[in-house]
Amino acid sequence: MADQRQGLWDFALQLYAAPGVGEACLTLQDECRVDVPLLLFSAWLSKQSVALTSSDLARIDGIVADWRSEVVQPLRAVRRRLKSGPYPAPTTVTEALRNGVKGVELSSEKIELAVLETEGEALIAAGAFAVDATGNLAVVLRHFRAADPGAKAAQALAVIETALAAL
Repeated sequence: MADQRQGLWDFALQLYAAPGVGEACLTLQDECRVDVPLLLFSAWLSKQSVALTSSDLARIDGIVADWRSEVVQPLRAVRRRLKSGPYPAPTTVTEALRNGVKGVELSSEKIELAVLETEGEALIAAGAFAVDATGNLAVVLRHFRAADPGAKAAQALAVIETALAAL
């Protein structure tokens, strides 16, 4: 029988589109500097019953960190900046540019997710299964924010966990 596992990209789109999840991901990104593709990757692993250890996460984050800091984050910064300036932004012309940058930013995140999926498939192949892999999201949050999350971040994490359980 063929493997029916959902790919990470499709899974990420599905989870991100669930009520409140997109906003929750952006809250964790802005409040805790969480890398959203890594967060979605950890959720995908949870659905595969694969526990993500802190050491595995550190290794995998090391693989994508340069891509994130040199490509994804600069694109995000340009997209966000174009929302309110610099002059002549915002105009209809600069909004078209902003939307183009948004598409390129999304493409860069898709590339990151493809790399993460390859790493996840290796974990799955290695038999890194766990009875309870629900702590994966918390592992990612601790990786990016050593201190306990504030109430806003904890609430955002709960929204994602609820949506994940419903998938």
